Amino acid sequence: MNVGLDPAMGRGKTLAEKILSDGSGSDAVAGGIVICRVDLAFVQDTTGPLTLRLFREAGFQQVANPEKTVLFMDHAAPSPQRQLSTDHVFMREFGRGCGCIVNDVGEGVCHQLVAERYAKPGDVVVGSDSHTVTAGALGAFATGMGSSDVAVVMALGKTWFRVPETIRVWLTGELSAYVCSKDLILHLIGQIGADGATYMALEFSGPGVTSLSVADRLVVSNMAVESGAKVGLFPSDEVTRAYLEQQGRSVDFKALQGDADARYDRTLEIALDTLVPVVACPHTVDNVRPVSELSGTPVDQVFLGTCTNGRIEDLALVAGMIGSRKKAAGTRLLVAPASRRVLLQAIERGYITTLVEAGAVILPPGCAACLGLHQGILGDGEVCLSTANRNFKGRMGNPEAFVYLASPATAAATALTGRITDPRELS
Repeated sequence: MNVGLDPAMGRGKTLAEKILSDGSGSDAVAGGIVICRVDLAFVQDTTGPLTLRLFREAGFQQVANPEKTVLFMDHAAPSPQRQLSTDHVFMREFGRGCGCIVNDVGEGVCHQLVAERYAKPGDVVVGSDSHTVTAGALGAFATGMGSSDVAVVMALGKTWFRVPETIRVWLTGELSAYVCSKDLILHLIGQIGADGATYMALEFSGPGVTSLSVADRLVVSNMAVESGAKVGLFPSDEVTRAYLEQQGRSVDFKALQGDADARYDRTLEIALDTLVPVVACPHTVDNVRPVSELSGTPVDQVFLGTCTNGRIEDLALVAGMIGSRKKAAGTRLLVAPASRRVLLQAIERGYITTLVEAGAVILPPGCAACLGLHQGILGDGEVCLSTANRNFKGRMGNPEAFVYLASPATAAATALTGRITDPRELS
């Protein structure tokens, strides 16, 4: 449902306006331009080497804030070929020389580690990766930028933004059993389209927000960019506080939310308890249909992991649904924990044992099969059901393959049957 703009609104600020006002020391208003401090800048190993070379080519010698600059090796981890390995060497040497924080192969996906270790409510975060938006789940203005832009941020510690207009997504109710936050964000993208929020902020609010864990919120913010959004923002509330305490970072918490009288471009209302399991069909993320309409579609590979759904909550859900059963014959099940911390937790809690006994292949913490560099590239004509965030033609390394996007619950059900299956059928 679209709700028109109330002309009486406009005195308060949206979350995006609040964070950019604080970061710029100015009155940030949608449509305006601000020069803003950056609290965290990071690169990863596919776009990062270009960023670091551009930094050097521009004549920069020192990083403005080394303690707030992080280099991640996660997309090709471990490296599958010579040039990528050489890029890793270059990144390590740059990090040592400039005093940056370096997260090497095996630590995990940059976006997961940013959430676990670095991002705070109210921060401005930029990264040379489009899914930098993930940290919006913690109430940070987090967005991806081009390599040259991030190089300048590293040198100066600040950047400029056009302050985005905001679409408010008003959530009510709670998700039903076997319906996940992945179904929520796929439903929203299917509703507004892949360009429905181009250079806008998606701000999630309403009574339904409190029912979503930070793990749930990270999924939603992660995929906000798939609708073209600049950021995907959640308020920082008691759920955020509890998450930061679990990470040993309670000092990083501060409450933050949009004002009741803020000016929004429009409001979309979603009742969480009406949502059903859905999938995004090849070859676009907004080609969304209920799982029930695709039931029976044969699947060659199921991929659980990435920055979207490789968290301990996801592995727990899948392991719990699989139990003592085996994956379907002829269907591969690949599992990539999002971080070393997640892997260790999954080992300690027995989830890895359950998955291995079911026939799964456990991959190192990292992006793995998501972007099609290694560890799960599909064959011609093969079908994969993935918990990742993109299903473009060739995304998983083969333009002759087909990728469906779905929740961990749907992935578990599909792995057991060897065909796309509504997880509620196995309840």
